Amino acid sequence: MLDVSVSYNHYKFLGHEFLTWLWFVLDVDKNQTFKIQKDVVSLEVDNRIVLENSLNNMIENITIKGDGAGLEEAKLSLQKGGVVTECSFLLKSANQEWRFSIKGESLNLSSLKTPETGRIETKDDEEGFILEKFYLYEKVVVAVEDLYKRFIKLRISKNWETETVPGLKKWIKS
Repeated sequence: MLDVSVSYNHYKFLGHEFLTWLWFVLDVDKNQTFKIQKDVVSLEVDNRIVLENSLNNMIENITIKGDGAGLEEAKLSLQKGGVVTECSFLLKSANQEWRFSIKGESLNLSSLKTPETGRIETKDDEEGFILEKFYLYEKVVVAVEDLYKRFIKLRISKNWETETVPGLKKWIKS
């Protein structure tokens, strides 16, 4: 059995591949992603993406951020062999929005901003407020877990090498 730190370093590429694949799926076939939860209207790359590129034994980090920022530089980094190490997303469901980031090497969620909740006006409202917040956090966690499960099933299938990788390469070059 591998030591935890050895396993972590050995398999952290999966998180980077997941984020790259997710960006690809969202860019190429947006409808495919939303079959995981009925009420999810859209999921899109938001206003920040971080890539890592190893060049000549040096690691270069590229951060692209800002509303309306073009992702051409990010795709250029992918063309040079870079990987997505962190990405922010916007999840929409009915009239609600969640903003969050996923770190590739650990799949940690960060900067999670949930939709507005009801105000606490009385002592009795506290329990409802807490339960609503848990529900709103869980919505994002379940969505990311479902997407990751879909990715892993695809990653270990024959379709990964025969269909997905060629599709990714074509998308990166476009």
